[in-house]
Amino acid sequence: MNDGTVNEGAADDSTANSGAANGTAADSAANGTAAQPQWVPADADIADARVTDFARFVEKRTGVSAPDYPALWQWSVDELPEFWGALWDYFDLGERSETVLDEVRMPGARWFPGTRLNYVDRIVRQARTDRPAVLALGEDGELTEISWATLVATTAAFANTLRELGVGPGDRVAGYLPNIAEAVIAFLATASLGAVWSACGQDYSAQAALDRLGQLEPTVLVTADGYRFGGKVHDKSADIEALRAGLPSLAGTVLISRIGRTLPGVISWDDLRIDPEVTEIDTVAVDFEHPLWVLYSSGTTGKPKGIVHGHGGVLLEHLKAVALQSDIGPEDTFFWYTSPSWMMWNFQVAGLLAGATIVCYDGSPAAPTPDALWALAARTRATVVGTSPGYVLGCIKAGSVPRRDHDLSALRLVGITGSSLPPSSSMWLRDNVGERVPVASISGGTDVVSAFIGGVRTVPVWPGELSAPYLGVALDAWDESGQPVRNEVGELVITKPMPSMPVRFWNDPDGSRYHDAYFDMFPGVWRHGDWITLTDHESIIVHGRSDSTLNRHGIRMGSADIYQAVEGIPEIAEALVIGSEQPNGGYWMPLFVVLTPGAELTDDLILRINSVIRTEVSPRHVPDEIIEAPGIPHTRTGKKLEVPIKKLFQGAEVATVVAPTAVDFPELLDWYAARKPPKAR
Repeated sequence: MNDGTVNEGAADDSTANSGAANGTAADSAANGTAAQPQWVPADADIADARVTDFARFVEKRTGVSAPDYPALWQWSVDELPEFWGALWDYFDLGERSETVLDEVRMPGARWFPGTRLNYVDRIVRQARTDRPAVLALGEDGELTEISWATLVATTAAFANTLRELGVGPGDRVAGYLPNIAEAVIAFLATASLGAVWSACGQDYSAQAALDRLGQLEPTVLVTADGYRFGGKVHDKSADIEALRAGLPSLAGTVLISRIGRTLPGVISWDDLRIDPEVTEIDTVAVDFEHPLWVLYSSGTTGKPKGIVHGHGGVLLEHLKAVALQSDIGPEDTFFWYTSPSWMMWNFQVAGLLAGATIVCYDGSPAAPTPDALWALAARTRATVVGTSPGYVLGCIKAGSVPRRDHDLSALRLVGITGSSLPPSSSMWLRDNVGERVPVASISGGTDVVSAFIGGVRTVPVWPGELSAPYLGVALDAWDESGQPVRNEVGELVITKPMPSMPVRFWNDPDGSRYHDAYFDMFPGVWRHGDWITLTDHESIIVHGRSDSTLNRHGIRMGSADIYQAVEGIPEIAEALVIGSEQPNGGYWMPLFVVLTPGAELTDDLILRINSVIRTEVSPRHVPDEIIEAPGIPHTRTGKKLEVPIKKLFQGAEVATVVAPTAVDFPELLDWYAARKPPKAR
């Protein structure tokens, strides 16, 4: 899944792969598929899957028989209102309007007009006594179990605190927090009141947090005094004071003690008046599109855009994505390594909607050992674990064998997102985590706070590919003229609305920024900004962002294909490739590499890098130069800054291409700005 950034550069490069028939290795990478799947569902997998049960429900309800997932998906996009109405009724979400969708249009679709609900009600109905709601862990090793009763009672108590501070429907509550159980409770309490939640992880500086949260003029700030990561204690007291000073709208600050610091003028979380006898939460019924939370674009081209999602759209989309696509239910323990800054935090909270136990972990996945995440999975008896291609590659290079060193017998699904998963990494997961554990790579974004494409229990897994489009997602691949393409690279488009598409952007009264982000290239059709290939066996290959496309000798391809090849070399920790058109008509394509400790960029290593690109990717995409770099700059959600760096190489100034608060290591930008194309040096 891309980092969830709004498609801020959607119109920069709209040309699809023009060389798909030239027979190069690049074409094979784009058009070819794996020889065979790495995992195939057994008959029991298909029979017992929640999505199969939903298909039975649909047949009984409508008479429509869907013998397999592709048939069910086709019905779900052909009969959009019927599908989403059936989903609502399947999960028994209560009274709803007879009209599901007033008109199939984008933007401006109105879902379930007149329906009132509250996201939190569904979670309260999942309460039980035989399993915890949340397992909370930190690097100190302590494991805390939070029962469903405690979750409900503490949420009700914090909602009362918010009421006392004047919070009501439409008011904003800001979180500056690590991934801890209190963050989940604070969000649920906020949502129960019809107030709007928005959060940043504490790896953000005060200014980076202000760039986001400051737009909302929040009434209450919920924060922690610090966190532990990688064996170090991070005291956030100074950042909290700077944040409070920059938020004059605050009526109060609630502080959670993690490292024993105190701050003046705050309300202590420990002073909440919790009544353990409380079994209900007094929720406020709101309209289907009433704002639930505000998430943010990367902010690489100005202040981060606030993306507003509604109660109803998120509830429906997350139940579909978690319960049907990921097959998560009341007997599962759902652990996705994430942060409140990232939409996957919101996605993991959705495990509670399905009655699952969720895991909150606020430490490093690679400390004290590279395989620490797998150790945590074993300790929590996680059934579903989510991580990133980068973490998997780190385990490969460290020689980890999780299935040998940890008890992963409870594990039945590995989720992957953040970037494309190379076939070799996917096969490593099969061989070193579990042969009968499918890998569900997902791709979507903060824009819809979910995935467009991913796994499903009834469909095979092909290495390096995503198994299927999600139900209700009218996914296609189009060329530059808006024609569908198959077995060649095209733009990822969504041709019909989804209920979790943004209600609006924050501070976008006429909707122009929202329109320009997605609908400028193909009017009425969502263009996401990714290159994809739809294969003959109905899987999807994601090649990377189309606005950072590499175009060498008329052959276009995504940077992800090069990263998959190069970052598998043991000496390469990370790579960045840029294709930069020059004013004189030239084209400069450097490859920047960050080396592992002790490695050197020797002539032999350069030859091996070029060779792996030539043989595994394309002889036409061997870089002009290979340059050792001190680091690769990323957005705060981990995406490489390909487009801003490309603009630097085309003559732009640092201040005009990226906001420093949007970058993990902004000091790297000056280093890249000094790397001029050869003829400009």
